[in-house]
Amino acid sequence: MAGAIVHLGASVTCAHGGPAVPTVPYSRVTLSGHPVVTVAAPYEIAHCNLQAPADALRCTGGQWLQGSTRVFAGGRALVLDNSPSICVPNGAAMLVLECQTRVNAI
Repeated sequence: MAGAIVHLGASVTCAHGGPAVPTVPYSRVTLSGHPVVTVAAPYEIAHCNLQAPADALRCTGGQWLQGSTRVFAGGRALVLDNSPSICVPNGAAMLVLECQTRVNAI
């Protein structure tokens, strides 16, 4: 399944709208001057907007579960805009709202 490659400047949120940022982008490969993100890079999520009771667990981090199958950076799969993900501790997904569209991978 082909998709656009996600980079450090991409707009990624948890399913509740909290901004997500990769903790360890792969800086040896860049797109438009921004490092790419591999599936090995965990994400930090700040200000999750989960509308639930006070005891509900808001998103604090996320991880991509699958990435590219034919294109790699540093031996690791790249995150694509349609890659599946999971947030901790509640199991919601992360969403890529906006990223570069010039470079795709399979």
